[in-house]
Amino acid sequence: MNDQQNPYDPYYPQPQIIGYDAYGQPVYQQPAQAPQQPAYDPYAGQQQTSYGYDPYAQPQAPQPPQAPQQPSYDTYAGQQGQGYAQQPAYDPYESYGGQQQWQAAEPAAPVAAAPAGVPGQRPAPEPPAAAPAAPRRAEAGDDREYRTEQFSFIEEPDEDSEDVIDWLKFTESRSERREEARRRGRNRVIALVVVLVLATVGGVGYLWSAGMLPGTGDPEEKGRSAAGGPQRRDTIVLHLHDTQGGGTSTALLVDNSTTKQGTTVLLPNALAVSDTEGAATTLGKSVEEDGSTGTREALDTLLGAKIAGTWRLDTPYLENLVEYLGGIEVDTDTAVPDPQGKKGADPLVTRGEQQTLTGRAAVAYATFRASGEAEAKQLQRFGQVVNGMLRKMPSDATNATTAVEYLQQIADPSLPEKDLGASLAKLAEHAKTGAYKTALLPVGQDGALAEGTGDSVVRDILGGKVTALDAGGVPRVSIKDGTGEDAVEAAKVVLVNGGYAFVGGSRTESRAKSEVVYGDDAQKATAVEVAETLGLPAGSVTKGKPAGTAAVTVVLGRDYEIPGAP
Repeated sequence: MNDQQNPYDPYYPQPQIIGYDAYGQPVYQQPAQAPQQPAYDPYAGQQQTSYGYDPYAQPQAPQPPQAPQQPSYDTYAGQQGQGYAQQPAYDPYESYGGQQQWQAAEPAAPVAAAPAGVPGQRPAPEPPAAAPAAPRRAEAGDDREYRTEQFSFIEEPDEDSEDVIDWLKFTESRSERREEARRRGRNRVIALVVVLVLATVGGVGYLWSAGMLPGTGDPEEKGRSAAGGPQRRDTIVLHLHDTQGGGTSTALLVDNSTTKQGTTVLLPNALAVSDTEGAATTLGKSVEEDGSTGTREALDTLLGAKIAGTWRLDTPYLENLVEYLGGIEVDTDTAVPDPQGKKGADPLVTRGEQQTLTGRAAVAYATFRASGEAEAKQLQRFGQVVNGMLRKMPSDATNATTAVEYLQQIADPSLPEKDLGASLAKLAEHAKTGAYKTALLPVGQDGALAEGTGDSVVRDILGGKVTALDAGGVPRVSIKDGTGEDAVEAAKVVLVNGGYAFVGGSRTESRAKSEVVYGDDAQKATAVEVAETLGLPAGSVTKGKPAGTAAVTVVLGRDYEIPGAP
């Protein structure tokens, strides 16, 4: 051995190897020394290892001094021929092999001593008489043994380092979330802008196509769209037949489910319609002669409104219906005498507000027309009775149908009792909420619709358009006499002989020149033919608005030569 503190000296007794430490280094036996007063040791309270100070060792209580140990052999003892014990070989796998043991080595062969008297040689030292006992394996409590747990700090995670890692992860994830939120927000803004642009473009395109933008579209068509629009209407026609005094009264009951509005449209009997053969007639005559089906089809064609069915109500059934409903309340405008009462008896209907009418009183008031009174007055009373009856009618279809079945009348095939009950229930609901009104369709003396007001009722309430052509394709022609003489009958004969349908004539202010007015460009050729038939010049044909339902209206002036006149 070559030690820096103790250089090799062959004559200096060498320490004996008693084992190896955990790192494979040899451990030597310390020579015995006399007990000495321990010097000051700054590390006396610390545990020592074979390499000095152990910073992880636990303090130990001071050990009592031990007796010096005898060396296992003495190189100068003079004993020769004796064998000495061989040190155990180092096992590098002893830390993995379970229980560690030291085995005594076999005694080595004796070494012969050098011959005496040989100068320059020292007698060879003899080994000790017996091999020293193998040292015990360090106990578990030996502080000089390095243990694995002393180096556990290398693998143990540092709580502070984990906190730092967690904080870094948190800040990183929060930054990512913020960035993701900003990205989503930008995407939402972009999507919203795109939707608004598309909606604006689509809305403008729709308004342009519909002609609703300023400066576009037909003003008349725009008025129709605003008034009628895509509304849903259910319309039935009601004919009241007076079985006592004769005559009929007609009204259209309109349920507008879009605007939640109900309306009774009163139709004068003088309204010009076409019969089943296409000839001109009046509404009153059509009801008597053509029946419910022919009249319904004529009105449908004239007004351009789809009529679902016909409800014929004779006066006895009206009386029974009012009695079934428990009477009605009407603001009467006149007193009505009792038709069956004696002279001087009290009137059956008293004039005043909120008058309660029984069945007989309701029939008398609805059909009453004073001498010299206009038909419109009687129609208004009829409309009041209808309105009062609807206010008392059940607003559910089942009970309304029960009321209709109570009458036990023969229903028109176009409107069975169940359908009639459903229609009356809807109208009753409007009447009870105050969303119900009554309108009169105005007509002129010739039976044609009055200009302006009549068109407004047809367009706004019925959602229809007046038809100018006859159902059979025969052009309708009306006459206005401005000659100052009676020229209507003479002109009528000429037109009928010419194959035209005469739909009415009336007087107008005197004028010098005649005119033949057509409304639709498709009727221009017809207007020219009418002018030729009446002997009027071609320059009298002009585009305008014919009266009522006529396709062509002839306004006769003083230039018209009346046939047969002197």
